[in-house]
Amino acid sequence: MAMFLSPMADSKPTAEVSLLPVQINWQRQFERLQRTCSRLGLFTRTFLLLVALMLASLAAWLLVFISIETGPRAAQLTKRIATSVNLTQAALRYTPIHERPAMLRELSRSEGLDVYPRSNADVVEPLPNEAYWQSFALRLRNTLGEETRLAWAVNDIPGVWVGFRIDHEPYWLSFDRHEIGLTVRLEWLSWGAAALLLSIVGAAVGVSYINRPLSRLARSAHLLSRGESPAPLPETGARELRALNASFNRMARELEQTDTDRALMLAGISHDLRTPLTRMRLEIELSNIDDEARFGIDQDLAQIDHSIGQLMEYARPPSAAPARAIDLSALMHEITERERGLTRAHGGQLHTRITTDLWAYITGFDLQRIMSNLLENARRYGRHHDGTLELYIALKREMSSIVIEVRDRGPGISTSDIERVRRPFSRGDTARTGAAGTGLGLAIVERLIHHAGGSLALLSGPVGGLKVRIELPAAQAET
Repeated sequence: MAMFLSPMADSKPTAEVSLLPVQINWQRQFERLQRTCSRLGLFTRTFLLLVALMLASLAAWLLVFISIETGPRAAQLTKRIATSVNLTQAALRYTPIHERPAMLRELSRSEGLDVYPRSNADVVEPLPNEAYWQSFALRLRNTLGEETRLAWAVNDIPGVWVGFRIDHEPYWLSFDRHEIGLTVRLEWLSWGAAALLLSIVGAAVGVSYINRPLSRLARSAHLLSRGESPAPLPETGARELRALNASFNRMARELEQTDTDRALMLAGISHDLRTPLTRMRLEIELSNIDDEARFGIDQDLAQIDHSIGQLMEYARPPSAAPARAIDLSALMHEITERERGLTRAHGGQLHTRITTDLWAYITGFDLQRIMSNLLENARRYGRHHDGTLELYIALKREMSSIVIEVRDRGPGISTSDIERVRRPFSRGDTARTGAAGTGLGLAIVERLIHHAGGSLALLSGPVGGLKVRIELPAAQAET
């Protein structure tokens, strides 16, 4: 008993295993479709959804109309043809034989009934094997009799032919196919294409009407995120859109007021804190304390002044995005020449490799802030273990991006600390950041780069140290 059951028990897992690759393939296809749809915009998604629903509705509508047309039309035409056959039989039956040709001509002229003699030599083509014509033939035979003959063509003459007898004389009665057939497929296709075209146009207009306010809101939000002041959105249209635009306009006004208050606060803080620091330095210089104590206090005051400057720099918003691209290569030449002297004053060397004729959408002031922070950080923490200071700057083009690299030969930053030091007020270990600082330098740089549409990466240098890599979207040269 167990011997007979064991093969059956083994067969089920085999079937399940054989279906597993098919299921995995379908899952992958579905995930790929989801990823493709996720990359589409709102307008495209809504438009495709409406078009798909309209196509399904149109297909269902066509099927319903075809099914509704088939049965009633077959019954109607069966009755019409049966009436025509009976009329022809009655007319010919009561007409003398020698007058029948004249009667046939009269029937053809007045009633459109074409009657031909039938013989066994006729070449007959049967009706198409389609549901409509088979239903038509069945209904007609039930009405006229099982001996009724039907043909699609006789002697290569197209039409719908019905055979009958008068006084044992066989005849054909011919009908035009277009008069008794269903609506031709080309006509259905033309109607469907017209309905589909109108549906697509209607979907495009409807989706555009819905999507236009959202696109306007998205553009305004993008301008607001870049520190610009967008024009107020129109508070018109549907109730939900009015409420949304009103909320956005209120938020934009409050953010603009906040920026104004912040600028005023920064100016006040800078004046109220730096003025006492200047006065303290003057008093220290005039005091009778020894030089070592004076130097220590002066260093502490310098550190406080530097921290205030970094806090002011972090709180200051980025510059407004430029309307025209700038010559990044020429600007980098100016910045590096100025920074070369500062690096030499710290006992180091600055090496540059700058590709010419590179353009990008970033303000010169923001680029100066970025490079100053990076080079100040490199001069402070980028010395080699032997005490030498060598900094490297590269500007180049890679695909559709402009790459700026700042590299030193210092102790670098451990991989586990890279993400942490990018956050405000975070610094690396003492090997890299032994001196005091606010931990805002990289945060300021990253915010300015993101404002310009770029990205920042911290990497290990090829021979040690830290390499800061900046990517900015490349622009066309302005004429």
